[in-house]
Amino acid sequence: MVVGTGSRRQQAAQTEVDLKAAAVRAFARLGYLNAKITDITAEAGRAAGSFYTHFANKEALLEALLTDLLAEGDRSAVDERHSDDFSDRDAVKQHIALYWHFYRQHHTVLDALQQAATVDAAFAARARALVEPDIRHIAAHLVHAREAGLRLPGDPLVVATAFTTLVPAFSAMWQSGAAPALGRELSDDEAIETLTGFVYSGIGGVSA
Repeated sequence: MVVGTGSRRQQAAQTEVDLKAAAVRAFARLGYLNAKITDITAEAGRAAGSFYTHFANKEALLEALLTDLLAEGDRSAVDERHSDDFSDRDAVKQHIALYWHFYRQHHTVLDALQQAATVDAAFAARARALVEPDIRHIAAHLVHAREAGLRLPGDPLVVATAFTTLVPAFSAMWQSGAAPALGRELSDDEAIETLTGFVYSGIGGVSA
């Protein structure tokens, strides 16, 4: 039976999806640095050679996963509940809550990105370039906050880098299993409320 061009494309697209999903499972089980391409293809139930039809190497696959995550974030940004007014504490809280739950859902990929950037300077540079629009997105929110009367502690773009560094680091700290060494647990509500108060005060708001 002759397989049509459309069917081949559909099969190729499905293989790519399967490889990405298998990579996430392999990274969760083995860690990004320890996972091999053969681990990923075995997890996906695919021939080892099929990997290179879609990705040049493991780093390219991880970069594709990052692109998917950023696209998901872009979809969240057009949600009707999304507010770009960071003079409004609730808008800050909405962004923090969104990332807190986003991290929980995608922590394996986010942790893999951090591991890859630690050992590969070129990959780290590419990853920074991919996330730059998100930093500028937060900076635009901060410009609106300044126009509304908040006295930002610095240039909006610089403050945005603080925001986009602090929120992921806080989320990783409390959701990665490291924080229980402090002797307590942290609920989602307390985590989001505490971080919101800290960030909102830091950008010049008056936190209740």
